[in-house]
Amino acid sequence: MTGREHPLDQVRAVYRALEERKIERHCTALARCCSFRANGRTPFLTKGEALVAARAWRASGRREISVPPDGSCPFLGATGRCGIYEARPFGCRTHFCEAAGGPHARGEVRDLIQRLEEIDLGLGGTGGVNLVTAVTEALHEPDRATDRGSRRGKGRCRGRGK
Repeated sequence: MTGREHPLDQVRAVYRALEERKIERHCTALARCCSFRANGRTPFLTKGEALVAARAWRASGRREISVPPDGSCPFLGATGRCGIYEARPFGCRTHFCEAAGGPHARGEVRDLIQRLEEIDLGLGGTGGVNLVTAVTEALHEPDRATDRGSRRGKGRCRGRGK
């Protein structure tokens, strides 16, 4: 990174860097990690992560999030799939699901966490905030068209017959 990338592009670069690491995972798509009340764990997001997730949520045509009655992730669709999978937060990417192989060892991802924290500081964030609160706040922030991806219209035409 040169430091010239937009903060949300920097968050996406952290996500790509995690994907490039060959850490064995065996997700069975049970969505147990998305059942926050049942497993007692909710991801905490930096401001950059929340903004990336909020933009993905908006791109799906939604403007608000609400916690389902069962306490699961508000992004978990009726089919049991994540509604913002490509933009899912770091905590969801490094999840603790035992069926998938347990959490990433903190030492294996510490540098990426530090990058997210630096981006958070640059955006005026205050550190990790629980997913629902963080994304709700991000959804209510004005979209200043500073995200180059949104200016280029990425994702705007998906699902419209093309």
